[in-house]
Amino acid sequence: MTLALPDFPWDALAPAAETARRHPDGVVDLSVGSPIDPTPEVVRAALAEATDAHSYPQVAGTPALRAAIVDWYRRRRDVDLGESCVLPTIGSKELVASLPLQLGVGPGDVVVQPTLAYPTYAVGALLVGASVVSADDPAEWPEGTRLVWVNSPSNPDGRVAGAAALRDAVSRARELGAVLVADECYAELVWDSERPSTCILHPDVVGDDRRGVLSCYSLSKQSNLAGYRAAFIAGDAELVARLLAVRKHLGAMPPAPVQAAMVAALADDDGVAVQRERYRRRRDELAPALTAAGFRIDDSTGGLYLWATADEDCWASVDRLARLGVLVTPGSFYGERGARHVRVSLTASDERVTAAATRLHGAVSERTAPAP
Repeated sequence: MTLALPDFPWDALAPAAETARRHPDGVVDLSVGSPIDPTPEVVRAALAEATDAHSYPQVAGTPALRAAIVDWYRRRRDVDLGESCVLPTIGSKELVASLPLQLGVGPGDVVVQPTLAYPTYAVGALLVGASVVSADDPAEWPEGTRLVWVNSPSNPDGRVAGAAALRDAVSRARELGAVLVADECYAELVWDSERPSTCILHPDVVGDDRRGVLSCYSLSKQSNLAGYRAAFIAGDAELVARLLAVRKHLGAMPPAPVQAAMVAALADDDGVAVQRERYRRRRDELAPALTAAGFRIDDSTGGLYLWATADEDCWASVDRLARLGVLVTPGSFYGERGARHVRVSLTASDERVTAAATRLHGAVSERTAPAP
């Protein structure tokens, strides 16, 4: 049997990437949100110290890791959990792609995703033969829904959901008997607050009842651990136990050195603050340059991206920016609602961000210069 999966979207960017690479000063790649900055030294030291990993690691995570995840939710998300409510994963993408399978979703079931959505939500549904519905309003979630994804701060548009919107989502999911999973991987990157975004497990959202609700988190963004594949899921203890049982059969074991590194990263609030300020500086340089070049920035109050539009087809914007040597992602990768936007990543070095801003301002000067 051949799986009917969509083409990998970033393959379609190859022609624009080739154009951007021909720029005399080189490409500024703002298309993929892959961290560019160093992994904190405290995390690398913990990884190195744990390299004598001769035994199989624990699918459930070491006691130290479970305690570190619980402490992080209490300290940074104002959520009190027991260690039976948390489970480490091998990065968040494998979790997102395989969660429908692990929860027993299948043909005839519906998976709901946002109208602007990370493509892997739909891939996970397609892998098990479920239907995908894109809808932001909980009233539009249909009967037969078994799994709902919400994403705050959102990828790609950086929208941050408040407690009231999250409460509505939880209420509707429970009416439908669906599992609600919040992808919160950008929670520490909120630009109008010093605190993370509201967690789906916060008492203001679920009270003292976490039934049917899960929070998915990754250390890739806040601590530059994308290469480590370090993430976790938390919430309803019964659901976590079901996932643990399945993942034991799958052998889904985060490597022991990575588990040790996660313990260090979860305690490294100072390192997260430093990284957040790096992204803030890049955001503050790119946003006005895009605006000067004729783009409007929509939403973008959280996350690693600027959601920009020039009120034209997104591919026209991609091509125009590629001619400046700046590579961005077309909004159509995330759904029809993104067809007139581009996603601009903050994950480039300071030097490359400055180069992009200079080119954008230069393009404005060329258009407005008087004719000779």
